[in-house]
Amino acid sequence: MATARADEDAIASIIRGAAKRVTVAKRTVAAVLVSASEHLTADEITFAVQQRQPDVSPSTVYRILEEFEELNIVVHAHLGQHAAVYHLAGAVHGHLTCEVCHGTFEIPAAHFDTLSKNLLTKFGFRLDRHHVALSGTCKFCRDLARPT
Repeated sequence: MATARADEDAIASIIRGAAKRVTVAKRTVAAVLVSASEHLTADEITFAVQQRQPDVSPSTVYRILEEFEELNIVVHAHLGQHAAVYHLAGAVHGHLTCEVCHGTFEIPAAHFDTLSKNLLTKFGFRLDRHHVALSGTCKFCRDLARPT
């Protein structure tokens, strides 16, 4: 299993490979993303970065996230009415967001294969499955709403 340091070094290698500088701020954003156990908003990333490197401004973090997205290091998703969230690029997946408890659940992108094919065939529309988020009500909230 890869260590967090190896993952951070891999990100630095991607940055260098694109002929860009690896700065302390970029290393810190990479460290925050690697250590995250869930998707984070830009504000959450900024807060975590500033805990480690107080001199890094929010605008710097936003620029780094844009650069990381251009380099396919991170992807972002819009989950309902909430702020966009970021996570390291990897296995493509979709999201289910509960409108009651606001929980978000990752599901494999394969669940969107039929929808994706139908959208392309019928409408010429190519679905970006990194950004798929469906809203509804999770089983837990539905069970709570049922009378006993």
